[in-house]
Amino acid sequence: MPDAHVLVTGGNRGIGLGIATRLLADGYAVTATSRSGALPDGAPAGLGVVACDVTDAASVDAAVTAAEQARGPLTRVVANAGVTADQLLLRMSEEEFSGVVDTNLGGAWRLLKRASKSMIRARTGRVVLVGSVVGLYGSPGQTNYAASKAGLVGLARSVTRELGGRGITCNVVAPGFIDTDMTAALDDERKQSYLGAIPAGRFGAVDDVAAAVSFLLDDAAGYISGAVVPVDGGLGMGH
Repeated sequence: MPDAHVLVTGGNRGIGLGIATRLLADGYAVTATSRSGALPDGAPAGLGVVACDVTDAASVDAAVTAAEQARGPLTRVVANAGVTADQLLLRMSEEEFSGVVDTNLGGAWRLLKRASKSMIRARTGRVVLVGSVVGLYGSPGQTNYAASKAGLVGLARSVTRELGGRGITCNVVAPGFIDTDMTAALDDERKQSYLGAIPAGRFGAVDDVAAAVSFLLDDAAGYISGAVVPVDGGLGMGH
């Protein structure tokens, strides 16, 4: 929907910046969040930014308020901000577990709680939560991350049941291994091991994820809600 206002958390780098860039090209008014309130050099012209710490409800409230004052009510939201703190189960600290869950799952919940107010008033809205294949596939050393991403599925389906009658949809996009700075840093042996498990035989591109998000935000996807859309080259096989 051209002219609609979209907020993308963690939209200052990686997948989040790719999503924000695609949505700008689609004709949306786009506001990104970053912890610093700044965008990197080379960010696309026209991309707005507000400071936001998704672990802090007051910060989320201030960010949404500032974005709406600048560009109008939000009718589209992409909850992308996330962190990792990988560690084996027996070595993982309480802080490593709770910190990841509070950011990835709690942050999405705080955003939806605040941003849904404008959508409810407008009786329309699209929400996309950026999950991960790990959330349903599992991964050793990522009990915290996997739990947080699996939780997004329950969040999306509960929001669908609560707000679906108000014209609001909520879906999860679940990327697999995407070609980012993180995968670029892997040694060749690990890269080949991961690639061997992906039926498509390649890592995904940020544009692959952005395209799926773009579709789910469009009016054409208005009858899709509570779904998990994999963008993983077949790795998860519908898990």
